[in-house]
Amino acid sequence: MPVRDAVESDIDDICAMIEEHARYEGNDELALDREEMRRYLFGPDPKAWVLIAEADGETAGMAFCSWTFSTWEAKPGIWLDDLFVRPAYRRHGLGRKLLYELKARTSGRVEWDMQEGNEKAAAFYAELGAEPVPGWVRYRWRG
Repeated sequence: MPVRDAVESDIDDICAMIEEHARYEGNDELALDREEMRRYLFGPDPKAWVLIAEADGETAGMAFCSWTFSTWEAKPGIWLDDLFVRPAYRRHGLGRKLLYELKARTSGRVEWDMQEGNEKAAAFYAELGAEPVPGWVRYRWRG
C-alpha cells in the first residue's frame, strides 16, 4: 500500500475524492473545477500538495495539505486540510500510513480540524497519540 506524492495526472482522482468526502459529510452540491484545482496544485506557484495512497493498483485515499509556520516553535509545519480514504479501503491502515508520512516530512506540527461528533475519527487520532488543542477557537474570514 504505497504512499506517494500526487502528480498532475492524479487531478481527476484528487477532485473526485474531495467530492466523495463532501458527499460523505452531507454536501451533495460540491463540484470542483478540475482545471482550477490543477493550477492550484501543479501550476507555477502551487498553493497546496497532496499525498496519494494506493491499494490494488487503485487510488484509495489522499491527504490534501499545505505548509504552515509556527513562530512560537520557529519551525515549519503541515496543515492537513483533508484526509480521505475511500470506503472500500478503510480499516487497512491507509489513513495511518498517510498521517505517518506527513509527520515524517516536518519536525514541526501537523494540524487539522475534525468535525464535532465524529467519534470514530476522534478515537483513531487518539490512538495515534494526537490530541485536541484546548483553549483555541478557529475563526474564518472569507473573501
